[in-house]
Amino acid sequence: MVDHSKNASGGGKSLDAKDRLYLRAPIGGWLGSIADVPDPVFSGRILGDGFAIDPIDATLRAPFDGVVTSLHRAHHAVTLRADDGAEVLMHIGLDTVALKGDGFTPHVAEGDRVKAGDPLISFDMDVISQLVRSLVVPVVLTNGERFTLSVPAVDREIASGDDVAVIEAKGEAVASQANASDGEVIVVKVRIADPHGIHARPAGLIAEAAKSGSAEVIIRLGDRKASAASPVGLMLLGAQHNDELTIEAKGADGAEVANRIAALLGGPEVPAATVPISAPKAASPEVDSSAATEAPELWGPGVAKTIEGTTASPGLAAGVSVRITSEDFEVSEAGADVEQEIKELRAALKTAAADLGAKIAESKGQQAEILTAHLSFVEDPDLRDAAWTMIRDGKSAAYAWKTAIDRQVAALRKLGNPVLAERAIDLEDVRRRVLAILLGVSGSATVLPDDAVIFAADLLPSQFADLDLTKVAGIVLAYAGPTAHVSILAASKGIPAVVAAGVGVLCVPDGQPVVLDADQAAVRINPPADELADVRAAVVRRRERLAANRAATQDDCYMADGRRIEVVANLGGPADVAVALESGAEGCGLMRSEFLFLNRTSAPSEDEQYAQYQAIADGLKGRPLIIRTLDAGADKDVPYANLPKEDNPALGLRGVRMSLWQPELLRTQIRAILRVKPYGQTKILLPMIATLADLREVRKVIDEEIKALGRTAPIEVGIMVEVPSAALISRMLAAEADFLSVGTNDLAQYALAIDRVNPRLAKQLDPFHPAVLRLIQLAAEGAKAHGRWVGVCGSLASFPLAAPVLIGLGVTELSATAGSIAEIKAMVRTLDMTKCKAVAEAALALESGEAVRRMLAQSWPEA
Repeated sequence: MVDHSKNASGGGKSLDAKDRLYLRAPIGGWLGSIADVPDPVFSGRILGDGFAIDPIDATLRAPFDGVVTSLHRAHHAVTLRADDGAEVLMHIGLDTVALKGDGFTPHVAEGDRVKAGDPLISFDMDVISQLVRSLVVPVVLTNGERFTLSVPAVDREIASGDDVAVIEAKGEAVASQANASDGEVIVVKVRIADPHGIHARPAGLIAEAAKSGSAEVIIRLGDRKASAASPVGLMLLGAQHNDELTIEAKGADGAEVANRIAALLGGPEVPAATVPISAPKAASPEVDSSAATEAPELWGPGVAKTIEGTTASPGLAAGVSVRITSEDFEVSEAGADVEQEIKELRAALKTAAADLGAKIAESKGQQAEILTAHLSFVEDPDLRDAAWTMIRDGKSAAYAWKTAIDRQVAALRKLGNPVLAERAIDLEDVRRRVLAILLGVSGSATVLPDDAVIFAADLLPSQFADLDLTKVAGIVLAYAGPTAHVSILAASKGIPAVVAAGVGVLCVPDGQPVVLDADQAAVRINPPADELADVRAAVVRRRERLAANRAATQDDCYMADGRRIEVVANLGGPADVAVALESGAEGCGLMRSEFLFLNRTSAPSEDEQYAQYQAIADGLKGRPLIIRTLDAGADKDVPYANLPKEDNPALGLRGVRMSLWQPELLRTQIRAILRVKPYGQTKILLPMIATLADLREVRKVIDEEIKALGRTAPIEVGIMVEVPSAALISRMLAAEADFLSVGTNDLAQYALAIDRVNPRLAKQLDPFHPAVLRLIQLAAEGAKAHGRWVGVCGSLASFPLAAPVLIGLGVTELSATAGSIAEIKAMVRTLDMTKCKAVAEAALALESGEAVRRMLAQSWPEA
């Protein structure tokens, strides 16, 4: 064996024996036993013996001199072979294959020669840790039939480069399949069902199955082949979802072993909580209900399961599951003629721009705005120039475009801002669109059955646009958050959607009966027949009721006892106005002015802002328009504001604090709003007011600008109640504000101390929580003391079931998404104040948001 112990040159002189390979820690962190990894494929040593590191570093390094034999296409796992033949697999995190490379940056390629300590893969710990259940790094010796591995001591902190393990060669191996040549060759063909292809987990289980018998088993993919007993060889096949593999087994038990492997390959994704290899899941119709709920489980047809996530768009649906996956394009790195490659990319960009222009022309509202953003990416000169540069360096047009986008995506995700990370998916969508044109891949929309419930890791905006929405009953996504564009689109179309539901979403087979209760953020797979029938009937009744509600939605909204409740719309820009009015909006309760400020390098001018605000006011035809001043900072980045780097930006310069930090931005926006005609239609709403001093400082700016414009009449100025302090001192604030509007998204975040862009905590961030409701009650009482009105413009207002509670607490205006307005109005028309006050009091006495939802659902089962 070759000695690789440490010396000055990095390769090493043996510490004591020439037949030992000393492994350095590939990453710093806490060294633990492989048996403690929460995944039986690793802890059960199915892949081989090893150890695990809970990392504190973000770069995986070579533990010895060797050659990279395998780098998974998802860049989360790499295998290194030493000169003596020992092969070691390093796997970053659990379930990270589902991320498809997002957050990982490889520094090597297959075949590269590396020295101990060389960087192999860097990864974004902050982003990835929010998306997977563990970042633990198993380090596994994969050819244990030739070598042994020993770890002198575990349960200790180590630094990258420390000696942690020793690999020693065994004697000559005795062939365990000496009689494998006996008998005929059994040939079985199978398509890979796992959405991530053959990665570490299925490779380990297949190898275990192959070793369980005496047959010699080869697996072929095209002209490539690998021994089924070699996990590394299997991963090197590069087999992906739906690839057809040929299993060749020779030996007395060849048929049995081949069929066992085929069952593993042809079943759903192999999960972390799985069954023993001797009883492959495909052979069992049941799943142990006691299995861990944190990991995705193997679900066969007919198995009843429940998935919980986060509500992105409320509603109820019953239908059948349809899985949608994103196509990965293989591109050649080397280009041909430079001018020809540039010509091809220029033509592809022109075609993509024309396609987007056509789609924008036939779209409206949020979808039109999102597609417009995509068009700006296609026309982005920096992306184009980066691609040109790579083409001139000899790269192909496809490789250059893909790499230029990938670098920007990685840069966005490295910012550690979950909202900006969600925006990265728009860049990925544009990458996919242009690559499809370059590679001549014709996009074909998925053919959907009636009442399709879409299951996917995520949906690109273009994939959503290609769906036949008349066939879509609901959407369930593993990774998207409630602020992702697909969530916004689903809500705008009134499609029930649950997001951030985890990788278990990817294990739901096609064609399974599904009940999607987005109001409760729950998805039930294969529910009992009577429940499915009841929900289908409820969905039909809801559709009929919604049609009737929409027919009456243009009328002003009054309660059954004659009290007036205004139902208005939240708007994100001029394109939303027509959709809102068609839905019955009586005006705009929140116009998010951020659409003018984000995704640009300089602030919009006064004239640019005025033109947009005036267009919205004209579109509303005299109806009220409430414009919120710029709510930037934290998860909304405006680079030209030159905000300082903050350890906790959600508690730093955001909202009105940022505006006062950069007063010229505020003054310019105030002047633009004051110019909107007719004067008085528009009101100003101030975000993130926490103290009376905040309100007075901005009031002073507004009064100065009114005087500078020669106005004599004041303009109505309201405050957002988003910070608990604003609710607690609402009586003082209402004395100087003209109205109050509750932003339940941030109010829940600050009241419950839960980051609203953290997907791990999304389910706990519940605006129905009694603590949040009590703060709303305080705000309403403070407003009433001075004769002010109070509205709600956060996500809670878009739930029809929330209307009785909010009205009972004293709210008189509900500002909601356009898709929910008709149902909110219908709900309000059935209510009287006595009932609403009783419901509000009952809600405040409950212990959780879930309990409040349950009470409301029982009181209004048809809502």
